[in-house]
Amino acid sequence: MKKYYVLLAVLILCSFTIPPTLKGTWKFVGGTYNGKKEGAPMEYSLQRKYDAAHYDAFVIEKGYKPQKFETGNYILAGDTCVDTETFCSQPSKITNIPIHYFYTLKNDTLTLKAILPTGMQVEEYWKRLK
Repeated sequence: MKKYYVLLAVLILCSFTIPPTLKGTWKFVGGTYNGKKEGAPMEYSLQRKYDAAHYDAFVIEKGYKPQKFETGNYILAGDTCVDTETFCSQPSKITNIPIHYFYTLKNDTLTLKAILPTGMQVEEYWKRLK
């Protein structure tokens, strides 16, 4: 009987899971856009810094101060990441429009897949730095 109480306690504790988050710093390592593969830029890197519900995106170029080019909010629900860009330093057609990405986390790689409102099919790969 005691074993059943222990098992019940373990099951109850396992049901309280920590909500998923992308918290950390991620570096863009490439992607596929409308079926065309593209690697990460060689002259600079793109990084995103996520907290529990927001992100800031930066261009990192050797010899220069990191330049913020995008800010946004995100929510993870099941296999979906709803990303809403709230600021972009360049003209953007997706500011304040929620984008529903299918996301996967495998080891230290984040994959984001979506069809953007413009019709473009994207699949991006981001590597966790910290």
